[in-house]
Amino acid sequence: MAIKHFLQFNDLNRAELEYVFERARIIKRQFKAYQQYWPLQDRTLVMIFEKASTRTRLSFEAGMQQLGGSAIYLNTRDSQLGRGEPVEDAAQVISRMSDIVMIRTFEQEIIERFAANSRVPVVNGLTNEYHPCQILADIFTYIEHRGAIQGKTVAWIGDSNNVCNTWLQAAEVLDFNVHVSTPPGYEVEPERANLYGNNHFEVFADPMHAARGAHLVTTDVWTSMGFEAENDERLRDFADWQVDAEMMQVASNDALFMHCLPAHRGEEVSAEVIDGRQSVVWDEAENRLHVQKALMEYLLLGKV
Repeated sequence: MAIKHFLQFNDLNRAELEYVFERARIIKRQFKAYQQYWPLQDRTLVMIFEKASTRTRLSFEAGMQQLGGSAIYLNTRDSQLGRGEPVEDAAQVISRMSDIVMIRTFEQEIIERFAANSRVPVVNGLTNEYHPCQILADIFTYIEHRGAIQGKTVAWIGDSNNVCNTWLQAAEVLDFNVHVSTPPGYEVEPERANLYGNNHFEVFADPMHAARGAHLVTTDVWTSMGFEAENDERLRDFADWQVDAEMMQVASNDALFMHCLPAHRGEEVSAEVIDGRQSVVWDEAENRLHVQKALMEYLLLGKV
């Protein structure tokens, strides 16, 4: 099978994504029933981290072990990558000693260069531009709770960051709509999000208008990793972009709330919302484990 990478959400087409979601459902059911399933026995995942992580490391490492394989953690500070070894050289070596690689880093260019020189599949665990595994988990969670996402409306409230970019890509592939509301100066950049057009998203100056009638309301921290120096300025700029109970009331009656975590209660989301009945953030976090297992199975074995 030809090597397939998952560096952006649109690296998989709709049929492939629907297959991964169905496999995630089956793999999760087996996991909950304590049924051993080891399709990746003797396979090795290498996890390369340049950015700190809790959910990404835990979900990939536990997931690979639950599929019968093993996972190796590499931090760039503790490897030759952190001492100036070219990304291309590291890719050549690491991909000869492993079966699949997950990278969590800064610029998307780094992971693209690595993949271009890799003999095995490469998965984007997060870059400044995209977070495809997170949106896999988010959409799978929506499907679990509400069914197909096609034709639905997702309201993104806050920063046009890597998670927002990936929601916009997902909307194009899976045919749903995204209402985006950001403070002035933090608008979506379609080129950075690698979008084909604007048929699947609409921009709203007022976040309440963006949330009106939405089936899913989602957000992220106001200050992403790498932007800590802007924190005070962002706290002022985003003050009116908190997802609170009033905002959830204008969404659809059965709207869900999601957040990729970690969350700052009282900033981008009120405690009443994230801990309330419409919040599915804990299912969303757990589902990183299940969709990533399905993704690794697909990238390594194809359809089973």
